[in-house]
Amino acid sequence: MQLADLSPRRIAQRLAVGIDGPLLTLSLALAAIGLATLFSASYENPARVTAQVGNLAVALAAMWLMAQVPPQTLMRFAVPVYLIGLVLLVAVALAGEVVNGARRWLHVGVTRFQPSEMMKLALPMMLAWYFHKYEATLRLRTFALAALLLALPVLLIAREPDLGTAVLVAAAGFYVIFFAGIGWKVLAGLGALGAASLFPLWGMLHDYQRKRILTLLDPSQDPLGAGYHTIQSTIAVGSGGITGKGWLHGTQAHLEFIPERHTDFIFAVYSEEFGLVGNAILLALYTLLVARGLMIAANAATFYARLLAASVTLMFFTYAFVNMGMVSGVLPVVGVPLPFISYGGTALLTLFLGIGILMSVHRHRRLVQT
Repeated sequence: MQLADLSPRRIAQRLAVGIDGPLLTLSLALAAIGLATLFSASYENPARVTAQVGNLAVALAAMWLMAQVPPQTLMRFAVPVYLIGLVLLVAVALAGEVVNGARRWLHVGVTRFQPSEMMKLALPMMLAWYFHKYEATLRLRTFALAALLLALPVLLIAREPDLGTAVLVAAAGFYVIFFAGIGWKVLAGLGALGAASLFPLWGMLHDYQRKRILTLLDPSQDPLGAGYHTIQSTIAVGSGGITGKGWLHGTQAHLEFIPERHTDFIFAVYSEEFGLVGNAILLALYTLLVARGLMIAANAATFYARLLAASVTLMFFTYAFVNMGMVSGVLPVVGVPLPFISYGGTALLTLFLGIGILMSVHRHRRLVQT
């Protein structure tokens, strides 16, 4: 190898292979906003920001590696990854660590991880592989089996209990089924079936989950209990006004009124400090990210890549929509982080792996004849 091959310019060119500039720029912009907001939300624990920087470095490295893997290779690993994910979810149910009353974590060596996060990507990969295999012979029974493949991990995750992650995994799987071409009549039938199952499902929810849904309608009925999160977060969002109170000047966060302000409710901290203008910028970044992802999906080379890219892209949308709706008091509190903003290594890794998948699909897109 010649010495010139080791020049900084040459190294940078090699590292840039497969990297999509718009996706990287948008995701890093969101991550930067997240670090700034986390610094304010964690003023009493600055080590949390340092840890998140480390999480970001690992996530970016994983994104780069994923961007180098062709979608065809991802398709070959779809089934084993899905099966391993199911086994890990069963292991969580049998021997997982209980944190705050929920059994969601597995210890591996000196660290622990949440297998349900793995399913946010493993399930779309599996369903995209499945529909790619049967693309020429799609029938109603094909979609029925796909629904079963979706239901298995979702039920295991909901059992932990982790309703927020179950919703995200279910949404990611549904997007694949939707883009595979399921008919509107079938969707209408599934919607009616879902409405009919609300009553029995209500009985299966835990007490705290039922309280969260009921207090969505009237948080004041339990202001110090189930309604506390919603009341305090909506106060913070509303008090930000047009331009916000300014970075590091959010009183609701610094006086510790906002619960879980560095994770699920970090949007309340951001809204209070940056106001409506800041929220408009944040929404614009998410919109551009989703638009870029859907453009990549539309130009994908294969049916598998198209389904996977579309599902991953709309997963970002679901993350943001559910979290913002939850913090604003429009949706029940279900414990969903704000993508690229909330503190947490596992969720950040999953998100950047998704970005890496989109970059891989874009790199291996079909050539357009001119």
